[in-house]
Amino acid sequence: MHRGLLRILHIGKTSSSHVRQLVEEFIKRSKRFDKVELQALKTKVSSSMSPEVIKAREGEVLSKSISKEERVILLDERGRGLDSRSFAEWLEREKEIYSSPLVFIIGGAYGFSEEMRSRADHMISLSPMTFNHELALLVLTEQIYRALTIINGHPYHND
Repeated sequence: MHRGLLRILHIGKTSSSHVRQLVEEFIKRSKRFDKVELQALKTKVSSSMSPEVIKAREGEVLSKSISKEERVILLDERGRGLDSRSFAEWLEREKEIYSSPLVFIIGGAYGFSEEMRSRADHMISLSPMTFNHELALLVLTEQIYRALTIINGHPYHND
């Protein structure tokens, strides 16, 4: 597997310092195996806006933050569910087949606009349950680290 770039984009800030510390720790650990970047995106939305308007605004901000070459993976409850080993196998295959960066995207409270869904190369579900963006970010960063350890034969994961 070649070293590529894994980007994680998410809408909104991580207000919990505990969650932020854990996310940063998993990103740091992951960097031993691959290039990993994390970026929080700000949007100008208000509670008076409809969910569709909010999703559209967030979609515009997300679209401006990704290039045409990047492979987009939306984290969505309607996406494909994978266990940790299957996720590692999927990630390894993606990195072997494509040289372009992979961009994992965690949307806002209302999910993704149809435009973002149509731009996605893949949709993955972290769980059939819905998580707030902070918890989704923590689970995603841990699973990326876990996948990289599986791919690289590191003993973090136990079957």
